[in-house]
Amino acid sequence: MPIATPEEYNEMLDRAKAGSFAYPAINVTSTQTLNAALAAFAEAESDGIVQVSTGGAEYLSGPTIKDKVTGSVALAAAAHEIAKNYPVKVALHTDHCPKNHLDGFVRPLLAISEERVSRGEEPLFQSHMWDGSAVPLEENLEIAKDLLARTTKAKVVLEVEIGVVGGEEDGVEAEINEKLYTTVADARATVQALGSGENGRYMTALTFGNVHGVYKPGNVRLRPEILKEIQDEIGKEVGKDKPFDLVFHGGSGSTAQEISDAVDYGVIKMNIDTDTQYAFTRPVVDHMFRNYDGVLKVEGEVGNKKAYDPRAYGKLAEAGMAARIVEACQQLRSAGNKIK
Repeated sequence: MPIATPEEYNEMLDRAKAGSFAYPAINVTSTQTLNAALAAFAEAESDGIVQVSTGGAEYLSGPTIKDKVTGSVALAAAAHEIAKNYPVKVALHTDHCPKNHLDGFVRPLLAISEERVSRGEEPLFQSHMWDGSAVPLEENLEIAKDLLARTTKAKVVLEVEIGVVGGEEDGVEAEINEKLYTTVADARATVQALGSGENGRYMTALTFGNVHGVYKPGNVRLRPEILKEIQDEIGKEVGKDKPFDLVFHGGSGSTAQEISDAVDYGVIKMNIDTDTQYAFTRPVVDHMFRNYDGVLKVEGEVGNKKAYDPRAYGKLAEAGMAARIVEACQQLRSAGNKIK
């Protein structure tokens, strides 16, 4: 079954770390964007991660419904069916969940997985993110500790964010300042609270200048060497090489070298959203401009049904997004590294 089991997901993460590559984690908001991600992973011969944010989950439930749990369950159901046709393993993940959305997003979804596992079934999602970057570190880790106990029981991997990602995503904003750089002390506190694997597996988004949204190279200073420093220092203390399974957020505009360095230092998952949004939309714009008199009924004419049929430009959008994801697989070195 193409949706990864808990055991297969752990194997995916272990293989990425051992092989020094990372999986693109693609935010989706529809079955169209899901199809684009799956097609891209198959073309690149890469396993991958499909994820949904709070806003994406609301949209998936229907713009007039805006129910994050309904949207997430619908995505998971669609992914389980559609992914059967692709020769790769795909993990399902929920993206940034701030404190005010925990009770309406992650916790109900965890409860569904707990119930499924109790019946001998697989969890609904393979991992969930708790975004505690907007609360004090002590509170962030206290909530994470509680969630880790639940995710471990449900055979789910937890993702935490230690530090702050600048910019804006789904209404959550953060300033661009020194808080964008996680310290060794922050990482040490994380291990003290959550352990280094003995209490359950978790991925960690350590921040090194990351910013959500669109920016040009040079506008924000990424310092991936921070990741190496933290891995080395904490590794000595816990007796493990690269003790953290790292996640790279806010990568739009990053240079190839910055991405390569981050992967070398233990990044095994890189979130990609802004770039794929543009790659999806750009072909639609091109289609509309090229077929102006076909998509519109201008001056009493009837237009061209083949031009305004949503499938006409939808296929182009999916192809554009898929091409960008293939590029990401190649850049992150996951291409050709699917589980056999």
